[in-house]
Amino acid sequence: MNDKPGSDTTPEPGADIGAEDVELAKPSMEEDEDPPKDEAASGTTSHGSSQAAASPARASLRAALVTVRDWWAEQVIGQIDQAEVIERRRDDCALSERYLFMTAMSAGIAVLGLLLGSPAVVIGAMLLSPLMGPIIGLGFALAIGDWDWLKQAGRTLLVGSVLAVLLCAALVFPSPIQTITSEIAARTRPNLFDLFVALFSALAGAYALIRGREGTIVGVAIATALMPPLAVVGFGLATFNWTVFSGALLLFVTNLLTIALTAFAMAKLYGFRSTLTKGQTKAQNFAVVAVFVALAIPLGYSLQQIAWETNAQRIVRDAIRDRFERPAQLDALEIDFASDPLGVSAIMFTPVIRPDAEADIARALQRQLGRKVTLTLTQTQIETGAGAAQRAQLSATRAQEQAAAAAREQALVNRLSLAAGVPETDVLIDRNRRRALVRAKRIEGAPLGVYRTLEARIAVTEPDWTIELIPPMGALPAEVRFAEEGAPTAEGREALAVIAWASQRKNRGVVLTGDPEECEKAAELLRARGAEVVVRPDTGPVRVAWAEEEE
Repeated sequence: MNDKPGSDTTPEPGADIGAEDVELAKPSMEEDEDPPKDEAASGTTSHGSSQAAASPARASLRAALVTVRDWWAEQVIGQIDQAEVIERRRDDCALSERYLFMTAMSAGIAVLGLLLGSPAVVIGAMLLSPLMGPIIGLGFALAIGDWDWLKQAGRTLLVGSVLAVLLCAALVFPSPIQTITSEIAARTRPNLFDLFVALFSALAGAYALIRGREGTIVGVAIATALMPPLAVVGFGLATFNWTVFSGALLLFVTNLLTIALTAFAMAKLYGFRSTLTKGQTKAQNFAVVAVFVALAIPLGYSLQQIAWETNAQRIVRDAIRDRFERPAQLDALEIDFASDPLGVSAIMFTPVIRPDAEADIARALQRQLGRKVTLTLTQTQIETGAGAAQRAQLSATRAQEQAAAAAREQALVNRLSLAAGVPETDVLIDRNRRRALVRAKRIEGAPLGVYRTLEARIAVTEPDWTIELIPPMGALPAEVRFAEEGAPTAEGREALAVIAWASQRKNRGVVLTGDPEECEKAAELLRARGAEVVVRPDTGPVRVAWAEEEE
């Protein structure tokens, strides 16, 4: 007799084979002793013979089942030290300093890997995550009915999960990178397949932990991926994206419950003792099945939706391609499944433009998909027989134009930084408005006209850009000279040009002091160029000063 836990309740091999089986065998012997007397009796005896023949078969099956049960109890359950397994699982559920530190490090690595779109970094976070311990502990505690252990494992899991979510949100919120990468998107739409992945992984993990082969748990940690969904939950919280938040949370809850309940089932299968009554055990088993069903329903719907979207993409592609003859090529197909009506946009390279194609395809798609469809189809004409070559040429041309534009932009940044005497990072570029701005450092002894000349030289080379070189604060031209006929001299016109330019760049008004008539003429010329001017009549030539300095 094996003294290990679970063996004291195991029946001996063949213990259930007794009087009942003998009774099952008696009809067979009695029927053999009474041969049929006539045709009617022969039919009755034949029926009895079939029952008699079935009875030994049932007895053999029962004996085989009893033998298997006894073998399982003695050779499998009897070889497991249940007390040692439970003690190891209790240690994994402790809310320790190591657990909190490893959870924080795993969360940080996971969210960085997700933002960078690096699967290798995300896998590293999976290996570090200690969340598997308390989740497996939940299953074992539920199996043996240890409520204190159940509460401890739940508290440890809750603290670790909240810590991971908040840390990831704190890292994402100030991050300049908040785009939804493929790694993030992959964890926002769980489906029934994810439940089965968690189920099979949990079966392997629970078996390894019960049988003392804990090295397998590394592969289970990678397969179930507990930390990445939590990191995506933190990402959704930081970016206020509730679609991402809810989808990732559902994936985490799916993995959590599936692993815990599978561990519960494996513990029951391996005979871990429970203090529950027979009725409580039935209720517990019913609750486990109910949870699995409750998870399977939304996940199954999600899987069905993904399958429908995949099929819809095929239908859309076929419908568009069938409307055009070869060598037409479909390019840049996009489908917005969240919109109502369904939004479809595509580009078609075709030798023949078909004006009615868009409406015809939209009607065909509406019939096949059963939903209203809004189609935006851009047709680009190509030469016959050269569709692929034309498309490649167009793509290459666009790429060359983009590269050339980027090179010109960088050259502009270099010239502006040199002219202003500042690093390239101080040059502000607005690509949409094609506007470049930089604040220049003071050049010792250089008047404002020097900065205006530098700006003009750069602007000539970039006619499509608005160039603004903002000068440092400096003195305006001392005066504006006028000729005897009452018009500004060449030097006066240059001075007025510098004054108007400086006033606009510094966004400051100027004050003109001197002969009233000359001041009014100068003010009129300056206002025409957008400068704010205050005139203060006086005697002598026209003098200029910044308005703030006068005040």
